[in-house]
Amino acid sequence: MSSALTLARPYARAAFESALAQRALAGWAEKLAFAANVAIDPRVTGLFGNPRLTSAQLASMFLPHGEATASEFGRFIALLAENGRLPVLPEIRTLFEELKLESEKTLKVHLRTATRVDAAELEKISAALKRRFNRDIEMTQSLDPKMIGGAIIDAGEIVIDGSVRGRLARLEQALIN
Repeated sequence: MSSALTLARPYARAAFESALAQRALAGWAEKLAFAANVAIDPRVTGLFGNPRLTSAQLASMFLPHGEATASEFGRFIALLAENGRLPVLPEIRTLFEELKLESEKTLKVHLRTATRVDAAELEKISAALKRRFNRDIEMTQSLDPKMIGGAIIDAGEIVIDGSVRGRLARLEQALIN
């Protein structure tokens, strides 16, 4: 996967800069999401490297309905097809989203709890995270019945484990050491 990320990085940066120059980050994000979903479709992955298809024919499958091949996005997809990089579209999309969130000063946070957290409590957590990271917070929540209690906040590179299980593990380590 790291090699796919290495291959995807310059393309994601180029897509981001193009979208930013056009003031079309959201539009490009949607188009890249579409193209990335096409790239993982088993019916399409079998076509990568098929000598019967031209790169233009292959590229046309990755364009959302109504998107012109002569558009900036169409030319970007054509470039990926010519360079054999269509298979790394999912990684390009992921890296593009990271760049987009960074430019928007937004942090995606996932909150995992044993029970549902009410809206008021979610707002308090979001406000505290906003102060800590100095970014707008885009929060999702999921329930994990395996958790005893507490919460785990996953903010990308930073994970805050406030779960009972995590606290017990830290206590165990402290007692062992």
